[in-house]
Amino acid sequence: MKRYYAPLLLLTITALAHGAEETTTTVARSDKTHLSGSSSAQSWGLTQEEWSHYEALKRGERGIWSPSLDPLTTLGVEAATDAERRRYADLLVEKEAQRVKKELAFQRAYDAAWKRRFPALPPVATASVDTTSRLAVFVREDCPACDIRLNTLLTSGHPLDIYLVGSRNDDSRLRRLALARKIDGQRVRHREITLNHDGGRWLQYGQGKMPAVLEKRGDTWLPVTAP
Repeated sequence: MKRYYAPLLLLTITALAHGAEETTTTVARSDKTHLSGSSSAQSWGLTQEEWSHYEALKRGERGIWSPSLDPLTTLGVEAATDAERRRYADLLVEKEAQRVKKELAFQRAYDAAWKRRFPALPPVATASVDTTSRLAVFVREDCPACDIRLNTLLTSGHPLDIYLVGSRNDDSRLRRLALARKIDGQRVRHREITLNHDGGRWLQYGQGKMPAVLEKRGDTWLPVTAP
């Protein structure tokens, strides 16, 4: 009977070693996930607990309704108290300001590069306003100047393609914009007015202006200086 002890002992040791290896791998993965979550939380100005709550919200109804929503907006929309909403709103304003600063810096670099390479060719011209022309309007949420300009254009009767900058492909933001500006649903159905996610167009054509109004003639985007 003794001849069976060694193989059995070897199998036991092997199983224990394999189990220890799996445990080590699981712990390593857990540590890596924790570090990744901590880094992400820090970049958005959140605590680890807040980041865990955000991830839980993504797995629930909010993640289905608004899958592309950023962490601060997600937490702000689902906040339980006014104090929480104010905190997340303040953090989002700061984050958006940092993003816009980077985008404007890149736009200035782009303009400078254009002037270096094509000094005799302006990237855009200036358009006079044609009351029958279709205009592209770039706006942001929480932008009083955008609200004023958009209201003027809506009452002018222009066909409009409205682009919401910073929407992150969240359709609920487009719906909020339509409701806030009382955009005529009949005009939307007839495609006189379209509501669109920006998709990087403002960075390419807006010249850093907000709001920005442009008219497309042929392959050229022309900035419009009057409604």
